[in-house]
Amino acid sequence: MSKTSDDEMLLHKQTWHRERQIIARLSSLNYRTGELGSYLHNIACGVSELIGVDWTVVTFCQEGFETVLASSLEMGEGEHVYSLHGLLTGTVIKMGQSLAVRDAQKHPEYGQAPEGYCAYLGIPLRTAESKVIGTICSFNHLPRDFAKEDIKIVELFAERAATAIDNYHLYQQQCKFNHILEAEVEKRTVELQAAQAKLLEQERLVAIGEFAAMIVHEIRNPLTTMIMGLKYFRKTILTESAQERLALALSEASRLERLLSEILLYAKPQVLQLCELDVNEFIYELLVCIREMPEALERQIEFIPASPTVTILGDKDKLKQVFINLVRNACEAVAAEDIVKLKVDCSHTDKVCINVHNGGEPIPLEVIAKLSQPFFSTKPCGTGLGLAITKRIVNAHSGELLISSNLLTGTTVSVQLLVVLQ
Repeated sequence: MSKTSDDEMLLHKQTWHRERQIIARLSSLNYRTGELGSYLHNIACGVSELIGVDWTVVTFCQEGFETVLASSLEMGEGEHVYSLHGLLTGTVIKMGQSLAVRDAQKHPEYGQAPEGYCAYLGIPLRTAESKVIGTICSFNHLPRDFAKEDIKIVELFAERAATAIDNYHLYQQQCKFNHILEAEVEKRTVELQAAQAKLLEQERLVAIGEFAAMIVHEIRNPLTTMIMGLKYFRKTILTESAQERLALALSEASRLERLLSEILLYAKPQVLQLCELDVNEFIYELLVCIREMPEALERQIEFIPASPTVTILGDKDKLKQVFINLVRNACEAVAAEDIVKLKVDCSHTDKVCINVHNGGEPIPLEVIAKLSQPFFSTKPCGTGLGLAITKRIVNAHSGELLISSNLLTGTTVSVQLLVVLQ
C-alpha cells in the first residue's frame, strides 16, 4: 500500500474519531429548564476540548453588554458583565457572523482580546427567529488558524446553546406571566368574593328590613294604644304604689318604642343624600347640638380642627347621627369635668380621619370586636343598635369605623371618610 493511501486512511480515521467525539459530546448534553448553567458549562468545555483551545466562554449579549453565562475555566464568584465596546465579541454581535482571528494582537481592528490571549474564534448564538442573543467565544494563548471544520463544530454547539438560552428566557417569561396571572386571578377572586358577600348582605338586609317593618308595624299599633291607656290613668287618683308601677310601665313602653324605631332604622337600606361638606364647618355646627345633650353638660368637649380644612362628600343628617352617637358614648364613658376630644387628622392624601377620644376605662379586645354587632351592648339599658347603625352609615359612605382602646391612651373611635380631591 502506498504512503498516500496510508495518509488518507489515517486522516479518515482521525476524522471519523473526531466525528464520534462530537456526536458523543452532543448526545451527552441534557438540558432541563432549571439547569442552564451546567448545560452551558458542558458546551464551553466540549468546545475547548474538541477544537483544542485554552479557554471558551458562552455569553449573553444585550444593550451593549455581555454577560458570561458559562466558562471552561474558573472565573470566580459573582456576575461577569463587560461592555461590548472595543471587544472582539462586540464585532461578532455587530456583524452577526462568525469571526476567526489568528492573532488579535496584530489585528486590533477586530477588537481587543483578553490579556494573555492571541487567537480568537467567535460564533454568534442565533435563535430560530434569527435574532443574535450572544456568542460562543474561544481564546488561545498562542496564535493559530481555525479550520472550517473547527468553525462548523462550534456552530453546532452554538445552535444548542442558543436554543437552550432562548428556551430558558421564554420559560422565565412564562413563569413571570404565570405569577402575574395567578396574582391577578387571586385579586379578582377576592374582589368577586367581596362583591358576592356584599350582595348577599344587601339581600339579607332587604329581607330583614321588610320583616322588621312588618313586625314593627304590628307591634307599634297595639303599643301606641297601650301607652295612651297608661297615660290616661295618670289623670286618675292613684295610690303611691300604683303611681310607681304606672311610671315604670310607661318607662318600659317608651323604651320598647325607641327599640322599635332603632330596629327599623338599622334594617332599612341606607339611602344617602350626598353633598360636599367642609369638615371643620360641619363639626363646628355639630358641636352646638352636641354640647346641649344631657350626657355632655358636665363634660369638656375639645375640638382640634384640620389645618387646612378638607372637603368630603356625605349625607349631612346621617353623619350628624354618627358623631352625636359617638360623642354621647364618649361622654358616658368618662366622669364629670373630664375631656372628650374630637380631632381631624388629614395626614393621608385621599382620606380624612375624624377621631373621638375619651380617657375612660379601656375596652377589652374581645369586647371591641363585638361592639358594632347588632343587639350587643355594654350598657344596662342599651339596645345594642347604636354602633351597629353608626357602622352601617359609615360603610354606606365607603368609609371605615375603627375602635382602639388601651390603659395608657384611653379609647379612640375613628371614622375614616374619602376626601374630595381639589
